[in-house]
Amino acid sequence: MVDETELADRALGAYLGFACGDALGATVEFMSPKLIRRRIGVHRDITGGGWLGLDAGQVTDDTQMALALGQALIDRQAWDLRAIADNFVAWLQSEPPDVGNTCRRGIQRYRDTGFLHGEPRDDEAGNGGCMRNLPVVLATLRQPQLMLDCSLQQCRLTHHHPLADSGTLAMAQMLRSLLLGGDEAACSRIAEDLIQAAPQFEFRPYPGKASAYIVDTVQTVLHYFFATDSFEDCLIATVNQGGDADTTGALAGMLAGAYYGLDAIPQRWLDALDAEVAGQIRRQTSALLALADNINQT
Repeated sequence: MVDETELADRALGAYLGFACGDALGATVEFMSPKLIRRRIGVHRDITGGGWLGLDAGQVTDDTQMALALGQALIDRQAWDLRAIADNFVAWLQSEPPDVGNTCRRGIQRYRDTGFLHGEPRDDEAGNGGCMRNLPVVLATLRQPQLMLDCSLQQCRLTHHHPLADSGTLAMAQMLRSLLLGGDEAACSRIAEDLIQAAPQFEFRPYPGKASAYIVDTVQTVLHYFFATDSFEDCLIATVNQGGDADTTGALAGMLAGAYYGLDAIPQRWLDALDAEVAGQIRRQTSALLALADNINQT
């Protein structure tokens, strides 16, 4: 177990690491490793650009949706899925530069019908529910079963598929373990349980795919998390795999930030990160951890 100071450090490392991975990876999203090598060499710095034409330090839907979810929890001081969905609607109506098709469909379904999830669909095995789940883990840290229940609820707002469920829950369990002082061995056990239940997630040997399909995403994140020994190396290796690099980078940054701590994040990345986003993350992290002591469902 960790004391409150170390927990706060790990939590802030996870959330800022998540945003740094998002901003770093966005530049090379949808590129192949070969194309990245030809155009950039090794992508190491938060420079913006990419297919979205972002400013340096600007984040994508990964961080924006996580912040929208986290703010709903803080404002309500409880688990309120409808408040989260309302925040997603407001976010979508703000015309963000990047919205996944499955996320858009689920948010619009809620907006138009009030339904908080649809029927399971074969085309909802993406990573959109997993990518935004970090605030759920922080807010339910003291109640592991509630963490699992709430993670599934928010995931199924947009992604209702058994593999999306499994990937989201495994990432949540790993993050919780790392925040509370767990090590790579503890994460390996969670990964082994995931693979035993859903063999599609086997990542050894690494298949080399980094798409938005939840299996590809989780395989990429786990491969590079376990194959590297520093925060910086983990993120650089992950995003240089290309594909859905903003999300794989964000999730790798989340795990590595929780494991290595805030001080392990390169200062040049923290300096480059959008200042408003960084401020929101710092405020949310402390507020969500405070909520973890007494959160309940409305």
